[in-house]
Amino acid sequence: MTTMADVARAAGVSVATVSHVLNATRPVLPHTRQAVLDAVDALGYTPNTLARSLVTSRTRSIGLAVSAISNPYFTEILQGVEAAALAAGYSLLIADPHDDPAHERKVVQLLHERRVDGMIVAPSADPHGLIAYLNRHAVPAVFLDRVVQAETEAPERASDLVTGEPALFDQVCAENAGPTARLVGHLAELGHRRIGLVAGLPGLSTTSERIAGYRQALTAAGLPHDEDLVVSGNSESAGAERATAALLSLPSPPTALVTANNAMTIGALRALRGLALSVPDDLALGCFDDFAWADLFSPRLTAIAQPSREIGARAVQVLLDRLAAPDRPARTVRLPCAFVHRTSCGCPEDRDGAHGPLSAESGGQTAPTPLSEKGTVS
Repeated sequence: MTTMADVARAAGVSVATVSHVLNATRPVLPHTRQAVLDAVDALGYTPNTLARSLVTSRTRSIGLAVSAISNPYFTEILQGVEAAALAAGYSLLIADPHDDPAHERKVVQLLHERRVDGMIVAPSADPHGLIAYLNRHAVPAVFLDRVVQAETEAPERASDLVTGEPALFDQVCAENAGPTARLVGHLAELGHRRIGLVAGLPGLSTTSERIAGYRQALTAAGLPHDEDLVVSGNSESAGAERATAALLSLPSPPTALVTANNAMTIGALRALRGLALSVPDDLALGCFDDFAWADLFSPRLTAIAQPSREIGARAVQVLLDRLAAPDRPARTVRLPCAFVHRTSCGCPEDRDGAHGPLSAESGGQTAPTPLSEKGTVS
């Protein structure tokens, strides 16, 4: 087996220089670095990662615990995490906590026992056991998508900000309240006065923040808060199908509907099909989460698009920053979403496909689309 000493002799450098090149632990002159890499290729040298981990106490691996890996949203996050980890020279170990607090605690322990250098976790609705384990074992961790402590102040800008009370862990997620408010506000601008919300799993920060955005938009539009119009779809398709059917069975059903994630959008559409109702003629629809086939539906789905891959990539960078500086203050990174304007909201086809980032700089606003007299909802 080729050793590091063999590479050093072939490249005409010291073993320490080879180590610095392979582990990126110290800058090396470009021509020297290239000589080492050429020797590695020529000799077919493969680093002994087990031996290196015993010396450095690092395995150059990251644990990722996210539920519903089959969900396109988390699949795109996974792609962002994997690409960023690979670029930094880290491998990835993946586990699915199934949004179950007890199982979450088990899979995090298993990842920890595999000696990962740090973890990226999408916490469940009850993350107390998770937090206790990570704190007890001093595991470097970044919470993804869902925050474990609500911020007490809204960010002034749609960029990396630390707001509100100090977070327990680093956190990376999308903005939720503002984009939801924009979606609901758009439906209100179109004349809708009864707007339903199929909300996510109770206890998740994404659920509470999107409900807050929904209520914020109703207040801004001067519309009453009717709690009968807010139902839980439990963040999954079957639950959303039942919730949508319940909304539409009300004595005064909604004329417009917002679904709070992509799985629940599918469930809502299934419920509408079962009731022989069409979008947007019978019910206008806007959804949180865009996905690859959203513009293949008829009508095309008006949606809030999260920067899924960027969320994953940013989580890796935040974790690497934590590994490099363990004592740095915890931070919460929120990334802006985009309002993707299509036709399920009841607007006519927009030639330029009007969409763009929702940020504090723009006030989270885009120009409302005027309705014809026929399309007005009373």
